[in-house]
Amino acid sequence: MAQRAPVIVVAPDSFKGSLAAADVAAAMARGIRRSQPDADVRARPMADGGEGTLAAILAASAGARRLRVDVHGAAGDALATDVAQLADGTGVVEVAAIVGLTDPAGTAVDVTSRDTRGVGAAIRALLDRGCRRLMIGLGGSSTNDGGAGLLAALGLRFTDAAGRDLAPTPAALAALARVDASALDARLRDCELVLMSDVNNPLTGPRGATAVFGPQKGVAAADIARIDGVLARYADLVEAVLAKRAQDAPGAGAAGGLGYALQLLGAAFHSGADVVADAIGLDAALADADWAITGEGRSDEQTTMRKAPWVVAERARAHDVPVSLLSGAVDPAALPVLAPPFAGCFALPPGPRTLAESLAHADAWLADRADAMTRLRLGCRTSR
Repeated sequence: MAQRAPVIVVAPDSFKGSLAAADVAAAMARGIRRSQPDADVRARPMADGGEGTLAAILAASAGARRLRVDVHGAAGDALATDVAQLADGTGVVEVAAIVGLTDPAGTAVDVTSRDTRGVGAAIRALLDRGCRRLMIGLGGSSTNDGGAGLLAALGLRFTDAAGRDLAPTPAALAALARVDASALDARLRDCELVLMSDVNNPLTGPRGATAVFGPQKGVAAADIARIDGVLARYADLVEAVLAKRAQDAPGAGAAGGLGYALQLLGAAFHSGADVVADAIGLDAALADADWAITGEGRSDEQTTMRKAPWVVAERARAHDVPVSLLSGAVDPAALPVLAPPFAGCFALPPGPRTLAESLAHADAWLADRADAMTRLRLGCRTSR
């Protein structure tokens, strides 16, 4: 009797700065097929609300349309970016594609001069197309404006004590005295907003957006308390006008406070990786699988906060499918908490290598590692 071909699900996140999730999955599949040429390899590229979320949802959604919209980046530069409209009319926005931390133009100015007006403009463009349900991926932003830019793009006005308009940046909002919400886009009242993120921090305080995520965006340690105070006052004024409170809501600190602004508008917070997993049919792919591989650019303790590989491992375990981790790097110090759900944790480089070498050779090394892992797990059905 012929042996059944193995069913293997590959569901990696992107390797930031190197390969998109779809390219990671393709390299893994190529390596698997070296030793298992007849394998049923099911590629399900993952994301968790950050970079690659739009691509993952588009790839898995029949009838979805990619749309190009003109917005502004974090520094106010003109930017043409992609959003999506799904077959059911749902709009999809990826924050990282508009005010991303990897955008050199957006990060060329100080973080206190960046804002999220471009995200608000993308939402407005989808509202103009008739979308009344929006999915917004919050990961990977370079901004720390508390979502003031987004609110400004959707109709809020910020002024100083003399009634002069203020830019919705942390630097300008230091002079904020009044918020006018009379022109807030009325269509938002009838819109369902679904937020995708793996962050549950509040807007301000020691666990807030500025204290926890600000330094990686360029906030100096000496400026954390001052900027945090600016956002706290801004939030108090906005909440007084909108008669809502969200400063302490889980996820308010996501994307430099975009999570806060959107929750003020009625958004519901969801695990980004869970939303994407549902959208791409991950459970169906795992239902009769023999093995799964996931991964990301770097795996560490933050992975356990339900980032994409962690969610893949949870879903695989629910189907009694062993899952292995193959990432660009794995933090050895995190292995006591990282390793338990995985049937092995593997890093990409073949021995000591520089980051530049790892980025340059990621595609080839992924195929090599996936080949070796497959031989270890399933044996070999053919010679190379």
